[in-house]
Amino acid sequence: MFIAANFITALAQVASMALDFYMWVIIIRAFLSWVNPDPYNPIVQFLSKVTEPVLRPIRRLIPVYNIGIDLSPLIVILIIVFLKSFLVASLVQLARRME
Repeated sequence: MFIAANFITALAQVASMALDFYMWVIIIRAFLSWVNPDPYNPIVQFLSKVTEPVLRPIRRLIPVYNIGIDLSPLIVILIIVFLKSFLVASLVQLARRME
Protein backbone atom coordinates (compact mmCIF):
# COMPACT_ATOMS: atom_id res chain seq x y z
CA MET A 1 0.00 0.00 0.00
CA PHE A 2 2.95 2.32 0.53
CA ILE A 3 3.48 2.58 -3.24
CA ALA A 4 -0.05 3.92 -3.76
CA ALA A 5 0.42 6.30 -0.83
CA ASN A 6 3.69 7.58 -2.29
CA PHE A 7 2.05 7.99 -5.69
CA ILE A 8 -0.81 10.02 -4.23
CA THR A 9 1.64 12.15 -2.22
CA ALA A 10 3.67 12.83 -5.36
CA LEU A 11 0.47 13.64 -7.26
CA ALA A 12 -0.50 16.12 -4.53
CA GLN A 13 2.92 17.79 -4.72
CA VAL A 14 2.78 18.08 -8.50
CA ALA A 15 -0.77 19.47 -8.33
CA SER A 16 0.35 22.01 -5.72
CA MET A 17 3.30 23.10 -7.85
CA ALA A 18 1.15 23.35 -10.99
CA LEU A 19 -1.44 25.44 -9.17
CA ASP A 20 1.31 27.72 -7.80
CA PHE A 21 2.78 28.13 -11.28
CA TYR A 22 -0.60 28.93 -12.81
CA MET A 23 -1.34 31.43 -10.05
CA TRP A 24 1.91 33.27 -10.85
CA VAL A 25 1.06 33.23 -14.55
CA ILE A 26 -2.30 34.85 -13.73
CA ILE A 27 -0.59 37.46 -11.53
CA ILE A 28 1.97 38.30 -14.24
CA ARG A 29 -0.82 38.57 -16.81
CA ALA A 30 -2.73 40.96 -14.54
CA PHE A 31 0.34 43.16 -14.04
CA LEU A 32 1.05 43.21 -17.76
CA SER A 33 -2.49 44.40 -18.45
CA TRP A 34 -1.65 47.62 -16.59
CA VAL A 35 1.26 48.55 -18.88
CA ASN A 36 -0.23 47.73 -22.31
CA PRO A 37 2.52 45.39 -23.59
CA ASP A 38 3.33 44.63 -27.23
CA PRO A 39 0.75 42.02 -28.34
CA TYR A 40 3.29 40.46 -30.75
CA ASN A 41 5.77 39.68 -27.98
CA PRO A 42 6.03 35.86 -27.65
CA ILE A 43 5.86 35.99 -23.85
CA VAL A 44 2.72 38.12 -23.93
CA GLN A 45 1.17 35.77 -26.50
CA PHE A 46 2.03 32.74 -24.34
CA LEU A 47 0.50 34.33 -21.24
CA SER A 48 -2.62 35.22 -23.19
CA LYS A 49 -3.01 31.73 -24.67
CA VAL A 50 -2.54 30.06 -21.29
CA THR A 51 -4.80 32.31 -19.22
CA GLU A 52 -7.57 33.36 -21.58
CA PRO A 53 -9.43 29.99 -21.60
CA VAL A 54 -9.84 30.27 -17.83
CA LEU A 55 -10.47 34.01 -17.60
CA ARG A 56 -12.98 34.27 -20.46
CA PRO A 57 -15.84 32.30 -18.80
CA ILE A 58 -15.44 34.32 -15.60
CA ARG A 59 -15.53 37.56 -17.58
CA ARG A 60 -18.83 36.43 -19.11
CA LEU A 61 -20.26 35.93 -15.62
CA ILE A 62 -18.93 39.24 -14.28
CA PRO A 63 -18.79 41.78 -17.12
CA VAL A 64 -16.06 44.41 -16.84
CA TYR A 65 -18.23 47.27 -18.07
CA ASN A 66 -20.45 47.12 -14.98
CA ILE A 67 -17.70 48.05 -12.54
CA GLY A 68 -14.79 49.15 -14.72
CA ILE A 69 -12.33 46.71 -13.14
CA ASP A 70 -11.53 43.22 -14.40
CA LEU A 71 -11.97 40.99 -11.36
CA SER A 72 -11.52 37.72 -13.24
CA PRO A 73 -7.83 37.26 -12.26
CA LEU A 74 -8.73 37.74 -8.60
CA ILE A 75 -11.54 35.20 -8.85
CA VAL A 76 -9.25 32.67 -10.56
CA ILE A 77 -6.62 33.17 -7.84
CA LEU A 78 -9.27 32.56 -5.18
CA ILE A 79 -10.32 29.36 -6.99
CA ILE A 80 -6.68 28.24 -7.09
CA VAL A 81 -6.29 28.90 -3.35
CA PHE A 82 -9.47 26.91 -2.72
CA LEU A 83 -8.20 24.00 -4.84
CA LYS A 84 -4.90 23.99 -2.99
CA SER A 85 -6.64 24.04 0.37
CA PHE A 86 -9.20 21.40 -0.52
CA LEU A 87 -7.85 19.14 -3.26
CA VAL A 88 -4.16 19.02 -2.38
CA ALA A 89 -4.84 18.73 1.35
CA SER A 90 -7.36 15.95 0.73
CA LEU A 91 -4.85 14.02 -1.40
CA VAL A 92 -2.18 14.34 1.29
CA GLN A 93 -4.58 13.15 4.00
CA LEU A 94 -5.65 10.22 1.81
CA ALA A 95 -2.04 9.22 1.30
CA ARG A 96 -1.36 9.38 5.04
CA ARG A 97 -4.31 7.09 5.78
CA MET A 98 -3.09 4.59 3.23
CA GLU A 99 0.34 4.19 4.86
